[in-house]
Amino acid sequence: MIIRADDVSDDRVVALLQEHIADMYATSPPESVHTLDLTALTNPDISFWCIWDGDSAAGCVALKEHAPHWAEIKSMRTANKYRGKGIGRLLLDHVIQQAYTRQYQWLRLETGAEPFFQPARTLYSKYGFEVRGPFADYGDDPHSVFMEKSF
Repeated sequence: MIIRADDVSDDRVVALLQEHIADMYATSPPESVHTLDLTALTNPDISFWCIWDGDSAAGCVALKEHAPHWAEIKSMRTANKYRGKGIGRLLLDHVIQQAYTRQYQWLRLETGAEPFFQPARTLYSKYGFEVRGPFADYGDDPHSVFMEKSF
């Protein structure tokens, strides 16, 4: 497995992100889906990485810088066929290391409140993320859980 920066142009990465977007709309009401589309993932304030298993895109994660002192995890996804194989842990290790290297004070995220998202919430909690209120442009939403890790 190798994690490398990606420009979201490879068809395999696009398919992974389309799988992600489809799951988000299948598990949450449309007004509670906060995933970024393919164009948004290429914005200059976003860093995007994909983890590869040979020629297969096994997962991805993005980091959106909101200010010099904090960023948000976006589009963290493990491909369906790689679920339960530690891909999420590898991606989270990578993005936390990036945040530490960039000297952020906080790393924040929004995830779903539905049972589908329980494995993600459990993983984030194990890494020291704590539940907090909405941040940035998010509002109160019973379908969202907001979390933060301090450095």
